[in-house]
Amino acid sequence: MRRAVFPGSFDPLTLGHYDIILRGITLFDELLIAIGINAEKNYMFSLEQRTKFIEEAFREQPKVKVVTYEGLTVDFCKKVGADFILRGLRNPGDFEFEKAIAHTNRKLSEIETVFLLTSSGKSYISSSIVRDVIRNGGDYTGLVPKTVIVNPELPN
Repeated sequence: MRRAVFPGSFDPLTLGHYDIILRGITLFDELLIAIGINAEKNYMFSLEQRTKFIEEAFREQPKVKVVTYEGLTVDFCKKVGADFILRGLRNPGDFEFEKAIAHTNRKLSEIETVFLLTSSGKSYISSSIVRDVIRNGGDYTGLVPKTVIVNPELPN
């Protein structure tokens, strides 16, 4: 079985993530969307909200499983028997950053990183941009799947 892990904070899930996941499931028998837990980060959405956004977006996709993890991604991959890490690339900056991580992961394990380019119409979307739009009361709905619903009483 070809199992891959697509790690991230998904704060929130964007149409860029959605694009990579839909295309990734054609490559793997199972795709684990792994929400990383980092106590150092201040998230806009709770872990429960982020999990729900993803589960609802992919409820019709039996190959997709949503999980959470802490620590090194390669250690998590070993724990769940995944031989691949899936990553999306939006721009050259992403490539340089992700390349360094992929080389490090390869040094630490036998796990391969597979890169997919985000579709051109979605390459400008990032979670940080979406959070900024939300914080400033903008219309975020064209940047995220319909399952991402912002509580209007969310603190700024």
